[in-house]
Amino acid sequence: MHLEKEQAFYESSKVELRSKYAGKRVVISNNEILGVYDSDREAMQETAKIIPRGSFMVKYIPQNPKKEILRISPVGNIVSYG
Repeated sequence: MHLEKEQAFYESSKVELRSKYAGKRVVISNNEILGVYDSDREAMQETAKIIPRGSFMVKYIPQNPKKEILRISPVGNIVSYG
């Protein structure tokens, strides 16, 4: 699993993403936002319909940036929780 590009995109855009999507999950692939969802499950299920699992990152956009943590989901996607 190599999602360094997606993580770098998130890091460079997180202030803007937080202002737009705080409390939501965003799906990132190839330096773009593919969708915005209310749950990890919905984000993964809907995105897996259009691109393979492991080729995208589901990122929770926390309202409080100090509460951000990172974990790897069981299906190999990176998921960030607040």
